[in-house]
Amino acid sequence: MASTEFGRTVRRWRDRVSPAAAGLPVGGHRRAAGLRREELALLAGISVDYVTRLEQGRATNPSEQVVEALGRALRLSAGEREYLFHAAGLVPPGQGTVPAYITPSVHRMLDRLTGTPVAVSDASWTLLLTNPLYTALMGERHGRERNGAWRAFLSSGGRVRHTSQSRCALETAVVADPRAAARRYPADQPLRHLIAELRANSDRFAELWDSGAVGRHEASRKTIDHPQVGAVTLDCDVLSVAGSDLRIMIYTAEPGSQDAERLELLAVIGTQTLVE
Repeated sequence: MASTEFGRTVRRWRDRVSPAAAGLPVGGHRRAAGLRREELALLAGISVDYVTRLEQGRATNPSEQVVEALGRALRLSAGEREYLFHAAGLVPPGQGTVPAYITPSVHRMLDRLTGTPVAVSDASWTLLLTNPLYTALMGERHGRERNGAWRAFLSSGGRVRHTSQSRCALETAVVADPRAAARRYPADQPLRHLIAELRANSDRFAELWDSGAVGRHEASRKTIDHPQVGAVTLDCDVLSVAGSDLRIMIYTAEPGSQDAERLELLAVIGTQTLVE
């Protein structure tokens, strides 16, 4: 079956993104300089089979979330992102929805922070992009697990240790942020559904939501219990990107400390895992 315009576009733009530019390890013989299908699938968080079917025209109605994820993985400019949405038969998200576009400058920043765990989230604290070291530190996150509010109230566990005080501060912040995002982006249906799900399934979230709890994410020290390198205590800073509502979470270790050594070891272990 002939490829659709959307599939041809994805295939053409996949060829121009090198693994190194996408933050992936480079190794072994490659027939082309661009991304392989499995690499694009990994970066976009979708299956290799679905990428194949999209490129071959056997899947012709990708969702808005899939198009957005492919656009980020392919590092598209604002104009190219808009074109990809139109090629999929969709209208690019408007001002009433949570923005998910990551600028090339933010991509470049992540490329340069290879020895530092970094994650980029949108205004609702849904992960948009992580570098390999962040994934090695925190583990793979899929589906609802990619949202910080969902993890805080409905997830069965995680690697970050919490005291009762830090847990309370986290819960207050991740209630206040979706509330603020819902006011700024009233047309965002996934955000509305997330809030409804949390209110229906978490008494604690509903209590904080109804009480009008106000809080924000502050710089903090976090201890992560990693299954291979042990406990790693890191400073966590949250940066904002002017004009985009993106949040960048950066974890750093004190130079020369045992935590810095463990983070360096994790960088090696994480890279080996991705290559295998």
